[in-house]
Amino acid sequence: MTYHITKTIETNDFEKAKELVTEALKNEGFGILTEIDIQATMKKKLDKDYKPFLILGACNPHFADQLLGIDPNMSAMLPCNVTLRQLENGKLEVSAMDPVAAIAALGSKSIEPIAKEVKLKLEKALHTLA
Repeated sequence: MTYHITKTIETNDFEKAKELVTEALKNEGFGILTEIDIQATMKKKLDKDYKPFLILGACNPHFADQLLGIDPNMSAMLPCNVTLRQLENGKLEVSAMDPVAAIAALGSKSIEPIAKEVKLKLEKALHTLA
């Protein structure tokens, strides 16, 4: 089982791609709660050079509320990470965590349907990216 949903974008405009990803997620009910700039962080902390690379913490409040209502400790699994990174060939890759894979080890039948719905919304958002 793979642990992520991935789409390669045929552009090298990182800022434009970030806008497109944010908008695609918004269209599926997700907002961006956090943004981690891996490129800047690795340069600052380790003096290592990375190509542009972001981790976006995406959250759909409706589904988050459902999960937390079932198990407040699910907060450790939130938000859904969506990454945007420049590949060696200059194209951009967008990856989202697969919520079904993420909760598989928990064996929770009450959470599984929610994870499947979230996965479908993440897949739909990534599918709309050109």
